[in-house]
Amino acid sequence: MLMEQLEYNLLFRWFVDMAEPVWVSTVFSENRERLMEGEIAKKFFDQARRGELLSDEPLSVDGPLIEALASHKSFQRKDASGQTPKYDPGNPTVNFHGKKRSNDTHESATDADARLARKSGGHEANLAYCGNVKIEKRHGLAVDDEVLQCNGTAERDPALLMERLEGNERVTVAGDKGYNTRDFVKRCGGMNATPHVAQNHKRAVGSAIDGRTMRHEGYRISQQKRKRIEEIFGWKKVIGLLRKLRHRGADVVDWLFAFTAAVYNVVRINKLLASP
Repeated sequence: MLMEQLEYNLLFRWFVDMAEPVWVSTVFSENRERLMEGEIAKKFFDQARRGELLSDEPLSVDGPLIEALASHKSFQRKDASGQTPKYDPGNPTVNFHGKKRSNDTHESATDADARLARKSGGHEANLAYCGNVKIEKRHGLAVDDEVLQCNGTAERDPALLMERLEGNERVTVAGDKGYNTRDFVKRCGGMNATPHVAQNHKRAVGSAIDGRTMRHEGYRISQQKRKRIEEIFGWKKVIGLLRKLRHRGADVVDWLFAFTAAVYNVVRINKLLASP
């Protein structure tokens, strides 16, 4: 489609050069593979977050679900591979209502890396990835990111991001109530970080953080500013077109997720520099 647009769309032609002949699609595909193998997305992301605007302020972490390019119909039993439906094999009718389906017994035939997951108990389950982001809370710039397979705890695995913290000074890490678990608080303690996570009042055994942490003014500020991370997710899904993926495979999704975070930083930094 890109090659077709380049043939007659003047905006596309102006971007690449009016006089140059349009390259063939195979050349573009090969260059895309070179971009992925060279980790250009991560390098571009690192370059986009440099500058005086990137502060040493406390951090926020969160992990939204990214809907995969795979349907519920493609989520089939792993031991049923190779079986052709008797009626309409090209687009068979699948009735999975009332049947137990899990990631242990089922797998998507179109995207094997996608996993069935849901954000909370009141939401429907979809094939998705978990994209984790870490931001600094002064300007809301992304400082690290990664894409994980959904496994029930992938949203709390940004502790993996925190292992890449720079410097030796103690920092605070804010998060929503999904991070209010004893495992996450324990991991923060081993990384020279103080968890400022929201309270989960539905927990039967109480909060994973003590009352001394919640009494500090810094905790209130962290809970107020941690919502900046939602601005990145909203931009990624609406402007960055990540509400529904157009690519398959964990490596490609991680590559695309990093590029989108880098572009968000570029747009955000441009606005911050233009403001008085």
